Amino acid sequence: MKMRVIAVGQRPPAWVEAGFDDYARRLPRELSLRLIEIPVASRRALPVERARRQEGERICAELTARDWVIALDVEGRVQSTAALANRLAHWLEQGRDVAFLIGGPDGLDPVCMARADERLSLSALTFPHGLVRVMLAEQVYRAWTIRSGHPYHRA
Repeated sequence: MKMRVIAVGQRPPAWVEAGFDDYARRLPRELSLRLIEIPVASRRALPVERARRQEGERICAELTARDWVIALDVEGRVQSTAALANRLAHWLEQGRDVAFLIGGPDGLDPVCMARADERLSLSALTFPHGLVRVMLAEQVYRAWTIRSGHPYHRA
């Protein structure tokens, strides 16, 4: 199964790339995780709604009809790591690729939200988008370790 994190943003700091890549490399070949960066639309040249729509169009261009799409959203469902591990097992059984969507400074376009099969919140707290990328990669890795019996997760 292929998993992608499709994120709106500028090139992240080196620590974000290193953290994301570290967790992505730990996953087995049959469960790949990759980051696709979507450039932030200019807020100076466009109204916020048009900029967000432009970002949404770029995000949707990366999706396929078979993707299971998960929008990261502050109003999404908060899940435990164990619940995420169960979701991962379900996605693996379905045989569909998974795309996690992370919006830009003004969130995800309504078209992206409508395309999402589910909405997920990592926390009620607000985090920088770069940190969210690393946290999501770590949670995917942790979910895989739970499903595979790896000792990484000890809770």
